[in-house]
Amino acid sequence: MQIKNILKRGFSLSFEVFPPVREGNLESLFTTIAELQIVSPDFISVTYGSGGGSKDKTVAIAARIKSEFPCEALAHLTCVGASALEIKAILTQLSGEGVENILALRGDPPKDEKFFRPSPGGFSFASELIHFIRENWEGGEICIGTAGYPEKHPEAPSLAVDIENLRNKVAAGADFITTQLFFDNDVYFRFVEASRRKGITVPIIPGIFPVLNYAQITKIVSLCHAKIPLELGEKLNRFRDYPAETEKYGIEFAIKQTEGLITAGVPGLHFYTMNKSSAVLPIIEALDFPNRSYEAIRTAKDKR
Repeated sequence: MQIKNILKRGFSLSFEVFPPVREGNLESLFTTIAELQIVSPDFISVTYGSGGGSKDKTVAIAARIKSEFPCEALAHLTCVGASALEIKAILTQLSGEGVENILALRGDPPKDEKFFRPSPGGFSFASELIHFIRENWEGGEICIGTAGYPEKHPEAPSLAVDIENLRNKVAAGADFITTQLFFDNDVYFRFVEASRRKGITVPIIPGIFPVLNYAQITKIVSLCHAKIPLELGEKLNRFRDYPAETEKYGIEFAIKQTEGLITAGVPGLHFYTMNKSSAVLPIIEALDFPNRSYEAIRTAKDKR
């Protein structure tokens, strides 16, 4: 099923995973995906990797999710490291595997490069990629998502300019938006309001990153420039040398954050799992999601 149709039904629940660097960890990833099925996610998104280096794994993982699990697969696709001809070949692969949902992104430059450079014969912007997918998809109807940045993309001169770029992506054919991580719900609400004022009407799904590790979140925040609220920052600094306390508080914070989003009527929640079901299942267990019952996860917990 296409994600745009899932969103029309009501509240959606989804998770992001990434292709493991080591081949031997692939089955571990699918163990995680299987564990996530206990809460009946609507879709699992599979990232593309920095510099597009994991594109073959992305296709293979998305195809296996599509064939082995009841949820949908959302395959990431970026402009990095590929010409239009190469991207068309990837689209053919995805179509052949029955994948009908793509998250189209410009993508980050390879680790050894500071700035994004379009590949020869490739694309400079996600809007160009989205238009190309629309024009070249051969597998029937396709659903395309894209990314939104509540605190603006690090390279954008202002949030207003970034929202204008987002409008261009929707105009090119994006059906929904998933946001970059954020820790202040008001940032998300203001972003949605500003997007609506610009005529962006597609669903905007908030992206949630549970804080479980001090060093990890410090690195990620430095890359995406998300702001850490004062209360969260103080607690993380206090617990920085106590991993168990950091994880406990991170889950508590994520529960509080997601409760606020659900109460406000968001179209769904998208969790960045870092390939660990333990990062998100305790959060979902603690919440009453719209139109969902998670007795199974509580039963599983009782058996542990």
